[in-house]
Amino acid sequence: MSSAAPRLGVLASRVRFEEKSILAALERRGAACEQIDPRALSVRAATPWTGPRTVLNREVGHYRALYAASALESAGTKVLNTAAATAVCGDKWQTTAALTAHGVPTPETVLALTPEAAPSALEQIGYPAVIKPLVGSWGRLVTRVTDPAMAAAVLEHLAALPSPQSHIVYVQREVAKADRDIRVLVVGGRAVGATYRRSEQWRTNVARGAVSERCPLDPALTALAVSAADAVGAHIAGVDLLQDPDGRLTVLEVNDRVEFRGLQQSHGTDIDAADALAALLIEEAQA
Repeated sequence: MSSAAPRLGVLASRVRFEEKSILAALERRGAACEQIDPRALSVRAATPWTGPRTVLNREVGHYRALYAASALESAGTKVLNTAAATAVCGDKWQTTAALTAHGVPTPETVLALTPEAAPSALEQIGYPAVIKPLVGSWGRLVTRVTDPAMAAAVLEHLAALPSPQSHIVYVQREVAKADRDIRVLVVGGRAVGATYRRSEQWRTNVARGAVSERCPLDPALTALAVSAADAVGAHIAGVDLLQDPDGRLTVLEVNDRVEFRGLQQSHGTDIDAADALAALLIEEAQA
């Protein structure tokens, strides 16, 4: 292992709270780090890249993040998370398939390959159910349907969309829960912290105004979150879970480029999420 400070990169077209915090944490640790804007990035296939050899992928756009990771890996660069993990986490069906393959509890899900096949899928799931886009974040285009008539209106809209991907219908059983869900930050196989996300809406995304509150990390929650991150192959993961009225935990999704502002603010100085990511990036660069 070399004693020289590794040259690191943070891939991000937008420098938000999280990216600023990570860059500051890397600077405090004495790492040589630079921000890489993927909008100005080009990588030649099978040719070594002259940039940093270890890169943290914080690009907000899924497809740009995915192809940037793939391109950099093809040029011999180590990327966290890997392109493979980004592909799985960025696609809700692939996430479901990975979780179920590893025995991680997740809501009952049916994939309909056309809008015409979706009513049958909804009958299997039962109402109320949730229709979600395969790729998306912050709760966008996620629709709760309570009866066949409402579902038919949503499916008619999906059928009219131009993208073929929009015609693949991801249907999930609605899990009875309190007015909150749980977000656990997992870094390098360790649960760093957890937060409740509470909202008056049924969607509990912080981007939609949900309030973050500190959540205790008990052994069951920790083990399930780490198992979910392992199932999708993510070194860094924001694992979203639901807890039903009987206390059973279910993994809803796993985020590979996790936002942690709400979690950090709810914990104050008791944890340092950005430093945990910085430490992992340095460790991986020195491995």
